[in-house]
Order: sequence, then C-alpha cells, then structure tokens
Amino acid sequence: MEKFLQIAPHSLALVLGRDERRRGKEGESSEHHGSSGYEVFANFKAVNMLHFWNKALTHALSEVFFLGWIHDRVLLVQGEEAQLEVLRSGWVRRTLKPPQGFDIKCIGG
Repeated sequence: MEKFLQIAPHSLALVLGRDERRRGKEGESSEHHGSSGYEVFANFKAVNMLHFWNKALTHALSEVFFLGWIHDRVLLVQGEEAQLEVLRSGWVRRTLKPPQGFDIKCIGG
C-alpha cells in the first residue's frame, strides 16, 4: 500500500527544477529566478492551454487555482479531484508541460 502526504484537500504539488538544458541560452533559466509563484503558475497554465486538441486538459487547467509556492520549486495547485486527475494523467502521458525555464521532476498529492 502506498502512502501519500496530503498537503491540502484537493491539491496537487508539482516539484519543479531549473531547466539546465536552457541555462546557456540568453539567461532563460535565470529569468524565473525570483519570480513569484503566481507568475510561475500563470506561465504553467499558459504553456499547457496550447493543448487545444486535449479538451480535458484545457478544461482542467481553466478550473484549477494557485494554492502556493514553496522554496522556489514546489508549485501547489488546487481543484476538484477530477481536474487534478487529468493533470496527473497528463504527467504520466508526458503531455503536461512545465512552466518556461523549469522541468517537472515529479507530481504528488
């Protein structure tokens, strides 16, 4: 049996890391250094809303909310379980994209 640590009800934690592949390109990876969590969340939503062919993903993204930003690397989002499951599924299928300048290391919650 797997154990999960629930941070907040109906929440999902995206553990992010800096995109090291872009570090040398015009400071792209440093452009989000010091960004607010809400800015990172807004970029995450904008990047993934481009999946116009995946109606479930775009709908889920339109319904989730920014919950928090921990240690400049963990983005917390909140929404209904069905919406969070769509995000989890997108991660498993590798269709969920990270915010610009980041990689998604793992998802929990």
